[in-house]
Amino acid sequence: MAATHSHTFDEFVSEADAVPTDGWDFSWFEGRATEARPSWGYARAMGERLGRASAALDVQTGGGEVLNSAPRLPGLTVATEGWAPNVAKATRLLHPRGVVVVASPEDAPLPFADGAFDLVTSRHPVRADWVEIARVLRPGGTYFAQHVGPSSAYELVEHFTGPLPEESHNARHPDRERAGAEAAGLEIVDLRAERLRMEFFDIGAVVHFLKKVVWMVPGFTVDAYLPQLRSLHERIESEGPFVAHSSRHLFEARKPVS
Repeated sequence: MAATHSHTFDEFVSEADAVPTDGWDFSWFEGRATEARPSWGYARAMGERLGRASAALDVQTGGGEVLNSAPRLPGLTVATEGWAPNVAKATRLLHPRGVVVVASPEDAPLPFADGAFDLVTSRHPVRADWVEIARVLRPGGTYFAQHVGPSSAYELVEHFTGPLPEESHNARHPDRERAGAEAAGLEIVDLRAERLRMEFFDIGAVVHFLKKVVWMVPGFTVDAYLPQLRSLHERIESEGPFVAHSSRHLFEARKPVS
């Protein structure tokens, strides 16, 4: 249900522009935006696998919220994160549970020994480095993750950027990721994809979303995109919620024993 905010454009934008963007807590969107969830229930399924693992790595953990949702964590659990505010937030959240949080750039090799983990997890990694994932997995170990798929929320993105080249629509395609995983020596156990409805009820939700999910419109600032924001605000006010569609896929891959 749409929120019944009676803000002006400037009030919506100012309010959203001031909200902190660290971590992966999306509670601020309550009543302002919705996104359908994939049918497979990633956090629950991740928690089940963590409960059976002996040594686990969560890659690009954000603020640690998803990892922390697991009822039980292995005795050895490590998380990596590249953005300093998220490193601090994840450390505060996860250290009490015995998790070691390692500051590691997203494009750097994983700072761990070969075969260090029997489970590697990740929710919405910027990019899956298949060679590194395969390297740090033990033989018989599993990579279990939820990825952002192709053309995710492009209805919204292209409002700000204009039409994107066809190649960008094919980026993150599950078939490409399957090929990358297999080239690194991993066996695909499960790969499922879904496209899910998103609704933005006010322009403040759009501003906060684009500031939080920074790769959607790189370099986004309110000032840089003021005309697009105003036109979208007017559209929402006159037509109702702006609808887009996110793209998600579930990935489970296994490192062969031999």
